[in-house]
Amino acid sequence: MDSIWANLSTGMRRFLVLTGALALIVAVGLQFHVSSQGDLSNTYPKGFRGGTCTIESEFLVIGYSGYFIPGDYEIPENASSAMSVPVLCGNIPGPGILDVTIDLLYPESARKWPLAMRLAKMEGSTPSKTLVTIPPGIHELGIITQVLNIGETGEYTLYLSGKDENQADFMLEIPITVGTTWYEGITQFWPMLLLIVAAILYQVFRRL
Repeated sequence: MDSIWANLSTGMRRFLVLTGALALIVAVGLQFHVSSQGDLSNTYPKGFRGGTCTIESEFLVIGYSGYFIPGDYEIPENASSAMSVPVLCGNIPGPGILDVTIDLLYPESARKWPLAMRLAKMEGSTPSKTLVTIPPGIHELGIITQVLNIGETGEYTLYLSGKDENQADFMLEIPITVGTTWYEGITQFWPMLLLIVAAILYQVFRRL
């Protein structure tokens, strides 16, 4: 291998190093599922904006946000020292209480549709266990709120279903991931990793 590398021209060495670096960046980006909108999921075509996910289907467009409190959280005696509640899109760091807010964005007539909700634990792409069922209700203000107690890590789906003005059945899916994967903790150090890679490439090019 060393003899092959030694016989390559300087230009070819630089080309191979650059190609390898680009391939590494692309591979890591695909592993992290990173896009210009922050999510490759087809469920979030408009991405994460201002603390809210925009989720759309053929029948309905909603804004979704979740306020998460860890399951082991204890309310302090001094209210001013209470923890700040993060606003999340579809990922929860661990089991706990998730206060869901859904804004009925489009069409406006959806505020007059009877809408039901159901939270299910997923096995792959199939619901394996229904945890919560909320009967149909009309939300004239265009806002739906619900407190969900999620006790295990894993994949969940919150289903919003009903009938439109033509009495056609529809169902909108809101995916919720409880727990983080090993690489998600690395993403916050992404700029530092890029600087390290750039420094290594600089040293390699200097030796060519």
